[in-house]
Amino acid sequence: MTTSTAESSAPSPAIPESPGDTEVLGAVRRRLHPDPTVRRLAGITLVNTVGNGLSLSVAVLFFTRVLGLSAAQLGLGMTAAGLCGVVASVPAGRAADRWGARRVLVTLVSVQAVGTAGYALVHSYPAFVALACLVSAVDRGSAAVRNALYAEVLPADRRVAGRAYLRVVTNVGICLGTALGAIALQVDTRPVYVAAILADAASFVVAALLFHRLSDLRRSSVVERSAGGGSAVDGSVADQASKTGVPKPSDPSGKGAKQGRRRNPALRDGPFLALTVLNAVLCLQFAVLEVGVPLWIVQQTDAPRITVAGTLVVNTLLVITLQMRATRGIDERTAAARACGRAGMVLAASCLVLSLAHGLPAVAAAVVVLGGVVLQSLGEVVGQAGGWALSYDLAGERDHGAYQGVFNAGTAAALMAGPALVSTLVIGYGTIGWVVLGAVLAAAGLAMRPVVRWAGRRDAGLAAV
Repeated sequence: MTTSTAESSAPSPAIPESPGDTEVLGAVRRRLHPDPTVRRLAGITLVNTVGNGLSLSVAVLFFTRVLGLSAAQLGLGMTAAGLCGVVASVPAGRAADRWGARRVLVTLVSVQAVGTAGYALVHSYPAFVALACLVSAVDRGSAAVRNALYAEVLPADRRVAGRAYLRVVTNVGICLGTALGAIALQVDTRPVYVAAILADAASFVVAALLFHRLSDLRRSSVVERSAGGGSAVDGSVADQASKTGVPKPSDPSGKGAKQGRRRNPALRDGPFLALTVLNAVLCLQFAVLEVGVPLWIVQQTDAPRITVAGTLVVNTLLVITLQMRATRGIDERTAAARACGRAGMVLAASCLVLSLAHGLPAVAAAVVVLGGVVLQSLGEVVGQAGGWALSYDLAGERDHGAYQGVFNAGTAAALMAGPALVSTLVIGYGTIGWVVLGAVLAAAGLAMRPVVRWAGRRDAGLAAV
């Protein structure tokens, strides 16, 4: 039934809001990103990472108790899966350049949904390994394509801050998912574990649908940039794009400019490859937190075992609190390189502090370990922000998929090799191992500035041609 104009325009009785409700709404609004594009991406990220956190919290018990895998079988299978993830990043990025990041991302996330659900049907070890390799490949491939998509839908001066916001949302989502996973672990039954895995698969389905709806967002983003920029500038860029292969503002994926190109430009870009390797070294910090610190606490210190959980809580809270702030003032490549240098030095200091926990009384050891994790977290947020900025800046507006695919392959390699490398150094060599690891991290961070200078000489040479 319709209402008349008079009826619809009549004032409705006001519903009073309590001061508490107003404060809560205000706090929520302050946490929301002002850019509607980032808000939509954040919603997708939150849905997906809640599912990921739920799945990660129960994965080991699901694989060992429900599927019946031994620890050795699980380790070998996950190593093979990690290698597949490294290999998949580069072709996934190239596919994004050829067919469009959104389209490829929807496909990969959909495959990931099917693959994740498939774990519930696995009854043999070969099937588990094959499925784990597939899931890892599409996971790392989709990560590369997501980064290329961010470059397409976010202006260059807002990409790093946007990624920082999404990383905060990622941590929040994983925390929420882990809390749900704790309930599943407490119930500890096969149906609950299977339900957790299927819930993660469902989150990928929802994410794929939401990514599919980003087509209108891309069009509106391009229109806004075209309206805001001068047409003369756009015209000159368009002319240059047809000659150099640099994508036009109206063609964010650059497909029109890159047709016929077969070789991956990122694999022939010396400064960018050096950046990828150095960033991969800095990404060993994740293995320090996830593997090195827990092993060090349990096997080489007298700190209470609950300290392991405390380190994860401290790291998560600091990343959520500081990641956005860490992006300020590093949009320019020289500033980003300096940030990476500072991150390397702070990570090295973290390693030295962690090494001091050996031989201390329980409480003192716990305090020292937590202090080391605080430093590690500070280095992490600064290093990640600097690495993101350089990965976009050194690539420029060229083949976002190809460049982000190569960059993500370096990160994936560090995530695969990091646990074995860090555990060998920390447990095998103790304090000396921590010192060596810290020196490697510091050297990687400080080497970013020479790489940026190299990239500057390259760009000057190209401009002179």
